[in-house]
Amino acid sequence: MNLVTAIFLFLFFTSIWLVFLPRVCQVWKRVLALGIGVLPLRADLGLAEHHLTPFIRFDIPYLRMEPMLPSAQTWWLTFAATVALFAASFLLSAKLIPVMYLLRGILVVPGTALIYFALLPARFPHTPDSYMEGLVTAGIALISTVPLLFGLTYYIFDFGLLKKALLTAITMTHLALFLPLQILLQALFLQKTILFMPVLYIVFGMPVNILIIIAFYSWGMTWFFRSA
Repeated sequence: MNLVTAIFLFLFFTSIWLVFLPRVCQVWKRVLALGIGVLPLRADLGLAEHHLTPFIRFDIPYLRMEPMLPSAQTWWLTFAATVALFAASFLLSAKLIPVMYLLRGILVVPGTALIYFALLPARFPHTPDSYMEGLVTAGIALISTVPLLFGLTYYIFDFGLLKKALLTAITMTHLALFLPLQILLQALFLQKTILFMPVLYIVFGMPVNILIIIAFYSWGMTWFFRSA
């Protein structure tokens, strides 16, 4: 019975998502346009046309901005902040050893970015435009995989149809609402300099969205099983 439920929910939520994806992109477009008007953003709204089938076509909205190389002041301030955080990791107690090594691992990203932009700033191959479009595309792809992920890891348990459907709907809705806000927040930093792009991508990009899925999954696993 759980296998039948898993197949049904996978097909149902995948179909609903694909049908409503063009409308979701329109909502994202309005949110990004509002953000450009309200926030101190030097950006324009771009649209990238995509189509999954001849019947499902949609324009992916993203932010376009000029790539800004880091100034000497920005580079040194980022360097100082990175060194300060690395030094602070040695002050953490023994109980926080996992946090200590996690922090140091994260600091590898800005550290390597600082070295790269100190030596070869003009050869950085990515632009804010391509990064922003890629972030939205990756977000859509991740949301699309939620029914499959839950089908393999959550629907196999006997939680009942309603709980399985509720968890999937909440997770996909949360990710869909979170993505445009994530884009706007990253754009506020990225407009300053592309020095921050590696950190935004590797640390605060899709890993954050994946952690959201894990958090909802963990929450769902605390629910009671269906009574026999």
